[in-house]
Amino acid sequence: MCGIVGLFLKNPKLEPQLGTLLADMLKTMTDRGPDSAGFAVYGSDGTGVKLTLRGPDAKTLAGAVSGLEAALGGVVGATARDTHTVIALEADQETAARDWLSANAPGIDVVSAGKRMEIYKETGLPENVAKRFDLSKMTGTHGIGHTRMATESAVTTNGAHPFSTGLDECLVHNGSLSNHNDMRRRLQHEGITFATKNDTEVAAGYLSWRMREGASLKDALESSLTDLDGFFTFVVGTETGFAVVRDPIACKPAVMAETDDYVAFGSEYRALIGLPGIDKARVFEPEPARVYAWERQTGERH
Repeated sequence: MCGIVGLFLKNPKLEPQLGTLLADMLKTMTDRGPDSAGFAVYGSDGTGVKLTLRGPDAKTLAGAVSGLEAALGGVVGATARDTHTVIALEADQETAARDWLSANAPGIDVVSAGKRMEIYKETGLPENVAKRFDLSKMTGTHGIGHTRMATESAVTTNGAHPFSTGLDECLVHNGSLSNHNDMRRRLQHEGITFATKNDTEVAAGYLSWRMREGASLKDALESSLTDLDGFFTFVVGTETGFAVVRDPIACKPAVMAETDDYVAFGSEYRALIGLPGIDKARVFEPEPARVYAWERQTGERH
């Protein structure tokens, strides 16, 4: 049992409130996942790439970031938040940065990469995780979050969601995949790499692979209904989009709300009750085996 939340803002006037709204939604899902939590926020556009780095502690991470800056001859910017630091790079610096970290900074993980996306996750109560990273102060167009109750693996930061295996792409998942080991091997042959044995990382890798091959987010999610076996609810973020899909059985709880200002997802309705105008929203349960997707440019559903 885990908790999922997601918020896609259609109205730019709400963007300064994204972090505050998402933090409240995440906190509400605590009893569905009290052992760890994580979230992805899509903030301002960047011209290069942002890498979100995670270390065992703030001091160790700060030392690694200093070494990386020296090796690269400087970076565009770095923002430290507890055990994570977001470094902004020129696009042509990314490969060199990853190579230096791999060779010189054991224990420092690249959590995510993208022009707009930042991912933060840690063990502990969701409310505390949100406070550690100052989620309430973050702004942006959309974000997704996850509270985890580890039933099939240890309680670790690496096991927390969201998972990302592509630029500005990430996924949170409630459920369990039965064919993730076979799919992991297939994706590894396609050049997708994995940092954990978590089935959710396989789902993220699958979507990244399909989109890398030219599929739209909607098409990739539709094909996941055939290629990924098990029971699941996925909430997905990309640089411009937000999407939800449930497996054909749809045994995991899910509820959505849509207004002219936003689209929201929660594992339970109570995660949505603090949103502005929720009393006037169209509230509905997403149908099994149907993809719901919205794009940032238009705010329209597909």
